Amino acid sequence: MKKISILVILLLGLVLIMREQASLFLFGKAIESRMATSLQAPDLVDGLHVGFCGAGSPLPDPDRSAPCTIVIAGEDMFLFDVGSSHNIGAMGFITGMLDSVFLTHFHSDHIGDLGEVMLQRWVAGNHRSPLPVYGPAGVTRVVDGFNMAYGLDSDYRTAHHGDAIVPTSGKGGTARRIDVSGDELVTVTEKEDLRISAFLVDHAPVLPAIGYRIEYKDRSIVISGDTIRSDNLIRYASGVDLLVHEGLSMELVELAEEKAKLVGQKTMEKIFFDIRDYHTSPEDVAKLADEAGVRYLAFNHIVPMLPLPGMKKIFLGNARQYFDGPIHVGSDGDFFSLPAGSDDIRKDNRL
Repeated sequence: MKKISILVILLLGLVLIMREQASLFLFGKAIESRMATSLQAPDLVDGLHVGFCGAGSPLPDPDRSAPCTIVIAGEDMFLFDVGSSHNIGAMGFITGMLDSVFLTHFHSDHIGDLGEVMLQRWVAGNHRSPLPVYGPAGVTRVVDGFNMAYGLDSDYRTAHHGDAIVPTSGKGGTARRIDVSGDELVTVTEKEDLRISAFLVDHAPVLPAIGYRIEYKDRSIVISGDTIRSDNLIRYASGVDLLVHEGLSMELVELAEEKAKLVGQKTMEKIFFDIRDYHTSPEDVAKLADEAGVRYLAFNHIVPMLPLPGMKKIFLGNARQYFDGPIHVGSDGDFFSLPAGSDDIRKDNRL
């Protein structure tokens, strides 16, 4: 019996040693893979790609972080809103390869991780010029604030690693203001095969708030930002392959308001009442998608949280009655690929 006990202990010890060695091996392979990540990954064909690094709202949701959308056009990578950023790496992308950021407006859940993205892009990419950050009037104030908040951190990193590794000239961000009014569509970025344009949406009292149209070769998407039903959005989403639109379930938010009142949470009761007048219900989004003739509708900025099975169907309500194309309720990690020269829209999840 004693010999058996000793043998068992030895075997357990061997298993522990092998487990540690296996963990070290797998950890090393994971780091190697992450370091080697590039936009030339074999699963990214030439085309337009859209990923939800954050598909949620300020309300806590285990499947949805604050708004963040990755757009890859050919070899260029952009972020549209940066309420969260931790999923960028988890989805297999390197922030150091980021070309620029586009902000729709300046609610905290859309800008909360801007400082971290500016820092990670600088350090991971050895950049020698700041990150361009595009947005409506007010963007300079926002970017200057994050530059100030991260100023000491940036100084520490250059002092520690040296200017050759983290060059002072590349730290932080530089604001690029987008001036747009009325029903105009303003070209923000244009290069061979790529155009990014901005237009006004209606998120009053948040003024101005903008949406974006992105065209690469023969593929196109529109990102709504936060808005109620917008004629501009219908106009500039006309015929796009993919419409990424915010959505708020009136039924679920009314229920949340009712429960807040029941337990005496007057502040939350008022907030749940107020937010219904500057977002769009899934049914109304479906109607405008049909009117605009879009091919595929994907919801992000999901309000409220959907933590339980069956809630996506409740969230959509009667939306499928108004739009007969594909409808998807987004979660973190969702990734859409629109290959150039094709009508395909492929969806998977990279988390």
